[in-house]
Amino acid sequence: MTRPGELLIEIDGAAATAEDMWPALGGYGHFTAMQVRGGRVRGLDFHLARLDGATRELFGTGLDGERVRGHIRHALGGWGGPDGDASVRVNVFRPVDAPGSPVAVLVAVRPPATVAPGPKRVKSVPYQRPVAHLKHTGGFGQGYYIRQVEAEGYDEALLVGPGGEIAEGAVTNLGLIDGGTVVWPDAPYLHGIAMQVLERELGRAGVPMTRRPVLVTDLGGYGGAFLANSRGLSPIAAVDGTELPLDAELLGRVMELYEAAPWDVI
Repeated sequence: MTRPGELLIEIDGAAATAEDMWPALGGYGHFTAMQVRGGRVRGLDFHLARLDGATRELFGTGLDGERVRGHIRHALGGWGGPDGDASVRVNVFRPVDAPGSPVAVLVAVRPPATVAPGPKRVKSVPYQRPVAHLKHTGGFGQGYYIRQVEAEGYDEALLVGPGGEIAEGAVTNLGLIDGGTVVWPDAPYLHGIAMQVLERELGRAGVPMTRRPVLVTDLGGYGGAFLANSRGLSPIAAVDGTELPLDAELLGRVMELYEAAPWDVI
């Protein structure tokens, strides 16, 4: 058993070798990332649907959710126990570059991670992800801009199109507070798992949601904003030079609903 704190990588339930890993380095594939606590994850069905849908789009075949769950359970068992806490990433790629050949499922397990406490400061950057609806492996642009803004003291990059329309964060979704309504920017984006979990919980609680174009110059008119990804939710203190309120009642309600969301057994 790998000791907790070490990285474990398996492909289709077996320890990955350098030869196994080589096809995965080609860059054509997709993945999902999750935080596991006690052998459970938020939004498991959303993760499995993401993997199946992207596999169909990229490789022309489905990906059975029970196969994925089995590989995750096996990797967790070898890393620190099936009921432990961990960060898990599932990559899907084709080992043999030939139409109709089977896809491989790579599971990487690392120590658990959480979102750093406190409101975040965000900087807008002129970039939008290609094929944004897929969580694909080509993330150079995001990584480049994250490093640029972190070097300037910011916590996240906000991806903005040529007309100033906000799409998403580099590794997050952006939500905005407009009175009693949660607003999602209407631009090409990845429908993140944390966002889907939150949408479900907001719907159950009867909290209105809408999608509309949002410009960077519009942000000062909102009652608050937050970032969401697999590590959790964070309020936003400022975007560029625009300070955002942190005391909106709905902003606190959003955080509470997400934290109360159920965890699914893998």
